[in-house]
Amino acid sequence: MKVMVGLSGGVDSAVAAYLLKKQGYEVVAGFMRNWDAMANGDYLGNPTVNDDQCPQEKDYQDAQKVAEKLGIPLLRVDFIKEYWDHVFSFFISEYECGRTPNPDILCNKYIKFDAFLDFAKKNGCDMIAMGHYAKRIEKDGLYYLMKCKDTNKDQTYFLSQINEEQIKSCLFPLADIDKPEVRKIAHELGLESVMDKKDSTGVCFIGERNFREFLKNYIPAQKGNIVDIDTGKKVGEHRGVYYYTIGQHKGLGIGGISGETATGWFIVKKDAKKNILYVTRGDAQKYLMSNKCIVRKLNFINKDEEFPQKVGVKFRYRQVDHPATINLINGEIVCEYDYYKAVTPGQEAVFYNKEGLMIGSGTIDEVYRDNIRIDK
Repeated sequence: MKVMVGLSGGVDSAVAAYLLKKQGYEVVAGFMRNWDAMANGDYLGNPTVNDDQCPQEKDYQDAQKVAEKLGIPLLRVDFIKEYWDHVFSFFISEYECGRTPNPDILCNKYIKFDAFLDFAKKNGCDMIAMGHYAKRIEKDGLYYLMKCKDTNKDQTYFLSQINEEQIKSCLFPLADIDKPEVRKIAHELGLESVMDKKDSTGVCFIGERNFREFLKNYIPAQKGNIVDIDTGKKVGEHRGVYYYTIGQHKGLGIGGISGETATGWFIVKKDAKKNILYVTRGDAQKYLMSNKCIVRKLNFINKDEEFPQKVGVKFRYRQVDHPATINLINGEIVCEYDYYKAVTPGQEAVFYNKEGLMIGSGTIDEVYRDNIRIDK
């Protein structure tokens, strides 16, 4: 079987390629370039804008060295337009609405497991493979994702919007090993270009940015009032509601009031239409805690999943699964749970059953506390 592994120039995908070859697959590699900083106006907040070599080219060179060391061919493909059309444009539009989207989830759905899968098949491959930390299993004729051995690195949250056919078409060689073992294998193989390379961070395929400055490239700064939600009084001025997140308590720039210090302020609400940022220095919990949310844009592996159902829900990456009950009503999921802090519209709610299978996910659209909507 011929498999194309997404070789990113990092250690995880490099070791994934090696393991596939060791298992007897015919392995080819594909390097994706999805962002062009100059063409996309990525100047503000970009720490590499004046570098002699852009990070993507350095990653490509590292991928070339890995492919040469492993003795596998490397193809290169650009999905810059696809990334802009299907990932980044939506990412910006959500911020303009005052929501907090997750570009990594969209990137997996539309680029790595769609455009790249199509590219692999056009180049004669039967399947693709990725260096993600996730486990693929088959149950009752359907393919699911399950948490991998290294639960600290598990990435099923970011893969929650790929469908069953996409899961079926992909191998995850790192499912049963942890990160230290990956580094160890890379050292044993002498993969010098990646074996000690730090993990990529920041926006998917874009990298680390001063995020507030980065957003200014695409959403003009518009100053507005910071209002104490408890008193209705103006306590400061913000530089644009889009640049702040619910629950944030640093970098608010609120000056002292009546001789007091500015410590203890939390953002509890954003009104993008009126350009107002609401804060409190009192009990932030009463504004941030919720016990129900409405989830839309659903992706469930089994279209005949039974409801209501008790699940573990993950509202953010690397958080502990929270017990919840989900019910499908009029094409949307009503998710009820014990009080939880800062459940945020635009983020993903990912559902796991009692066996640890990721059964589905959707985008958080409305948030309630005791049946009173709190996200508006």
